[in-house]
Order: sequence, then C-alpha cells, then structure tokens
Amino acid sequence: MTTSIQPWLLSRRSMLLASIAGMVGVLRAPDQVLAASKAGEAAWDLSDGEWKKRLSPEAYQVLRQEGTERPFTSPFNNEKREGTYHCAGCDLPLFASTAKFDSGTGWPSFWEPLPGGVDTKVDFKLILPRTEYHCSRCGGHQGHVFNDGPRPTGKRYCNNGVALRFQPMA
Repeated sequence: MTTSIQPWLLSRRSMLLASIAGMVGVLRAPDQVLAASKAGEAAWDLSDGEWKKRLSPEAYQVLRQEGTERPFTSPFNNEKREGTYHCAGCDLPLFASTAKFDSGTGWPSFWEPLPGGVDTKVDFKLILPRTEYHCSRCGGHQGHVFNDGPRPTGKRYCNNGVALRFQPMA
C-alpha cells in the first residue's frame, strides 16, 4: 500500500513546490534595467545626462531604460499616412509605413524593418527568452519581435510609439 501512496505524495509535493516557485516568480519585482544597448556609432555614445536633455521623460524611459509604454496610448496606432518611422533618439529610419499593420496589441506593429535599421538581442526580463530589438545607430530600445505576424515574414515588430518619430511622405 505504501508504494501506491508514494507517487501520489511525490506528485502532490511537486505540485506544491512548483506552485510556490511560480508565485515567487510572479510576485518578485522585476530587475532594474541598467541601460539600452551599446550605440552602433560612436557619435551616438552619449552620456545619460545628454540623453535626458534630448528626450522627453517618456522617450528616455523607453529608449534608454528599456521601458515599455502603456498599450493603446500611441497616436501611431491609428497613423495611416504613407511615410517612414524613424528612431526618436537619433532619427535613423527604421520602418516603412508599407510594413505597418494593425496587430490589435495596442502598440504600432511592423512585419519588417528597413535594412540596417535594427539589431536584436535576447532578453530574459520576463523569465522566458524574448527577442528585443533596438536602433542599430544609437542603441535605443524600440520593442520586441514575435513570430506571429503576417506574411511575407511572419514577424511582428511590436514597437513603443514614444520611441518613434513619423516622417510623412512629401
């Protein structure tokens, strides 16, 4: 009879430990992010004070501290004009309006960046790995890329609107 109880106890104990570990992971405060990615061009390797002078507090939080703006707050969600989306930090063109689509996530989304516009790195801030992308010139955090976008790439570059500047086509 003991052998039939042991697997049940082991299973119960395992579930209890897994539940406690999960609760600790969810309730634990996220690690403080130290800074954005390293600038790709030396001219954009600015001090923290210089970035604070150049950017709004919201843009600084996203671009330099790898923050995330609240969903559905960017006016770029509803932007329909033709043009180009540039990095709000250094003005590098990142996305063409023809690659923009409505993902329903609350952030401007694109299925493809312009060539040379973004670089990527893996981020573990939410425990599971995600692919973060940033401006290849100044290193400013833009957002994350996911594999649930439309054809032809199947990618969704989910961007913080405050990290962008829109240049309408003339």
